[in-house]
Amino acid sequence: MTAALPWIHLSLGLLLGAWTLLFLFRIVLTWYPQIDLSQGAARIVGLPTEPLLAPTRRLIQPIGGVDVAPVVWLGLISLLRELLVGQQGLLTQVMLRAAAATA
Repeated sequence: MTAALPWIHLSLGLLLGAWTLLFLFRIVLTWYPQIDLSQGAARIVGLPTEPLLAPTRRLIQPIGGVDVAPVVWLGLISLLRELLVGQQGLLTQVMLRAAAATA
């Protein structure tokens, strides 16, 4: 199990980093409402983010006509990334303790 920790740590870090970038792009794309997120290259951003955003929009209505759901998810994913794979994250600490135990 401890041999797999670095791979789990790296994979989870990359996955959460990619989600962070997708939601950042999604926030920028909300400034351009004429862009259809189901067409062309914008689908790369629209398809993976919309399943999370649709239910969130039902709970959190747009404020002043601005969709804040992507900002909420960006914050949640950033928090999760920091808690799991950040410098003091859970997986990081488990890896460090496992490395110290084998040394």
